[in-house]
Amino acid sequence: MSSRIVVAVDGSDSAHRAVEWCARIAPVLDAEVVAVHAIEEPAYPLPAMAYVAVPPLTEEARDEIRRTLEEEWCKPLADAGARYRSLLVDGPPASTIIHVADEEEADLVVTGRRGRGGFTELLLGSTSHQLAHHVGRPLVI
Repeated sequence: MSSRIVVAVDGSDSAHRAVEWCARIAPVLDAEVVAVHAIEEPAYPLPAMAYVAVPPLTEEARDEIRRTLEEEWCKPLADAGARYRSLLVDGPPASTIIHVADEEEADLVVTGRRGRGGFTELLLGSTSHQLAHHVGRPLVI
């Protein structure tokens, strides 16, 4: 019986280390890796408590992200010969990763300590912090 690992990827150094770790551990566990990149469309606050949403990504932009996900961010998995799939999913990172982990019945969720955004002085990024508190599966940070 093989297992399944969901790994969060966003192009950060921390996510790259998480993918490299999965590339080493997945073959040992006979696990399939599901690499997930969440696309959260930002909204910018305006005076008077209003928000303006940014226009959705074009198909060309999504294709470029998908290419980067496959060719760059998942490269350690391909180089290691690990079984993997990549998913590009719309939504906030933490809730998207939790949803995918539940849908995939993941045995393990892996994320980097810090992502691309936020405050660099924080020990954990907001996504890893939220996952630590809300994912109902084993988690490696």
